[in-house]
Amino acid sequence: MNSSTHPISKDLVLVGGGHSHAIALRTLAMHPLPGVRITLISDPSDTPYSGMLPGHVAGFYAHEECHINLRSLCQAAQVTLICDRAIGLDLATNRVQCINHPAIAFDIVSIDIGSTPILPPAFPLSKHHVGAKPIPAFLEWWYHLCENVPSSLNLGIVGGGTGGVELALNMNHRLEEVLRHQERYQERSEQHFTIHLFHRGQQLLPNHNRWVQRHFQHLLRDRNIQLYLGETVEGIAEGAIFCASGLTVPCDETVWVTGAAAPRWIAQSGLTVDADGFILVNDALQSVSHSQVFAAGDIATMSHYSRPKAGVFAVRQGKPLVENLQNALRGRSLKPYRPQKNYLSLIGTGDDSAVASYGILGLHGRWLWTLKDQIDRAFMNRFTTLAETMTPDDAIHPSSPASPISMRCLGCGAKIGSSILERVLQRIRDELPNAKREDILLGLDDPDDAAVVQIPSGNVMVQTIDYFPALVSDPFLFGQISTNHSLSDVFAMGATPQSALAIATLPYATEPKQEETLYQLLSGAVKTLHQAQAVLIGGHTIEGETLAFGLACNGVARPDRLLRKNGLHPGQVLILTKPIGTGTLFAAEMRHKAKARWIDGAIASMISSNQHAATCFLHHGATACTDITGFGLLGHLVEMVKASRVAIALQLEAVPMLEGAQDCIQQGIFSSLYPQNLRASQWVANDSALRSHPLFPLLFDPQTSGGLLASVPSAQVDACLAALKAAGYCHSTAIGSVYPKQDGVEAVTIS
Repeated sequence: MNSSTHPISKDLVLVGGGHSHAIALRTLAMHPLPGVRITLISDPSDTPYSGMLPGHVAGFYAHEECHINLRSLCQAAQVTLICDRAIGLDLATNRVQCINHPAIAFDIVSIDIGSTPILPPAFPLSKHHVGAKPIPAFLEWWYHLCENVPSSLNLGIVGGGTGGVELALNMNHRLEEVLRHQERYQERSEQHFTIHLFHRGQQLLPNHNRWVQRHFQHLLRDRNIQLYLGETVEGIAEGAIFCASGLTVPCDETVWVTGAAAPRWIAQSGLTVDADGFILVNDALQSVSHSQVFAAGDIATMSHYSRPKAGVFAVRQGKPLVENLQNALRGRSLKPYRPQKNYLSLIGTGDDSAVASYGILGLHGRWLWTLKDQIDRAFMNRFTTLAETMTPDDAIHPSSPASPISMRCLGCGAKIGSSILERVLQRIRDELPNAKREDILLGLDDPDDAAVVQIPSGNVMVQTIDYFPALVSDPFLFGQISTNHSLSDVFAMGATPQSALAIATLPYATEPKQEETLYQLLSGAVKTLHQAQAVLIGGHTIEGETLAFGLACNGVARPDRLLRKNGLHPGQVLILTKPIGTGTLFAAEMRHKAKARWIDGAIASMISSNQHAATCFLHHGATACTDITGFGLLGHLVEMVKASRVAIALQLEAVPMLEGAQDCIQQGIFSSLYPQNLRASQWVANDSALRSHPLFPLLFDPQTSGGLLASVPSAQVDACLAALKAAGYCHSTAIGSVYPKQDGVEAVTIS
């Protein structure tokens, strides 16, 4: 969307990455809404498709095959992705409250966060007792169990509905496969497991017909799954489950697949809810009490229709939901949606076959699994091939024009209005501790034209500046990344940050929308500055096509304590504190080729400050340091080599790399700066022999908010690495050694 043609005038916020929202995002990618900024708030960056989840548990599908990549989907739909969990809704000010972000403003909000199993008050979840939802936590538990199956396992499943029965059969299959695999490497396996399924009713699968109920009861018993009907679980203690009848069954691990529950904050927000706390919506999937709120999937209950909490309804609600969101944003009448009464259920049985249930009919066969697999893969394919199916016309000719602003002023006319700045800065001040800094003589609290800072006696001022376009859509997160990136030059010099001036370009938008963008952006920046014990003392903001941000950072240091690039000495060892690979990973994300967890890992690395790493280096006798950024590891290393007039022996296999970086490089995905960075290979003595090495290109990969590279005496290496890892830099590694330079020989040798 070109924001200069259609400036942002409304905010649509989607809370949760459920099936309905995934379908809505796909539709919005194909048919953008001019002038509407869309934000998705989702804790995980990928969302599981419930239809394939039991097959994934059984080992039939890989993680990526049954998870929708929300990062890629949001990128295609030009949607801001905020990886956080909503914990509240302020309907008076129209804001979504999150755990780690400032509140997110909206004009229209849609909620699709699913549900969680109903747990008795006496059963807090633990590493041995989990709910089937939220799914990411359940899968983490399941992966760990499959990798560490004890010699004797009793696994309890509480809940005999469709979810519990399907999980029991598919878990049974996977555990059998794990034990068979182990037996291949052992003469005799003494491992065994038993699955116990508890259901308070007298019949399994209460939402299905009698044939399906009886058939699954036989299947469970044929697989030696212990079935306990008419049993209400009342307690868990000392590896056993206690039922109301007095029955006690040994269970080492327990999964709860009971009735659905809603989070408390939904009812606490003031929304009208049903008896179970779910949002009550009308036929248009709109809250019956608040017109600005929509809901779909398990979290919603339609006031005129009684339907079970099933994924099929969430999928069917996707299309009418997005149509009514579009209508609400355009001021049009909403359209009613009537859910079907009967629906086909295809339930996997964990053995490459499935049961079909429709009304009073039921069938079982391998061909039904083939049909289910085809349907599920076709559904997922709608998202994985989205980038290829989009046409230029979808983006160039949106279906409903907004009020365009034909020309935006340049020069000082492009500045953000003073009233916006005043309101944002006041909000920022209100959230920070009111501590007066004696070394900041004039700052944000003063109306003067420039800031004035005091340099402590005997110190020097270290200054640096960075500025670049947003590489993530979340402005709060981008503020943190860019601030860490900017501060790293100060840390690399061995200085302590003192203050910073910000420069920001905000997308064209109405005044309230620009205020929210600037507030989120500066909140992220100030949070990071505050952690570094530095302060924001001023800045400059303008309008532009896309979001961009940077900082001019000031630090202070003792002249005799500065770390410079010319400080390498023979006999020292090079230590790198962070893995490399952000350039290729984000280039892959732009092409929809990156897995969501790869980008999650890169972001976690980028928001990690280098401050404590610099302190560790100073304490362990470092004499040279640099931060790894745009020129790549080898480019910045060559700067140190040239300044110090030494030679380096670099161990390529020792260089830490982000997950997925090697995969992206091997696909031929490079950052646009890579070709220029590759020129540094002339400093590599054995360059020609390494050209075919799969890891060699990563040495030239440009980094954003990369780690520190420093030289320490060889006697200090072990202690320095231990201190770095204790400080949280778990990827810190010794990657090379410093030698005297020989005339006529290139400075870097890579082994």
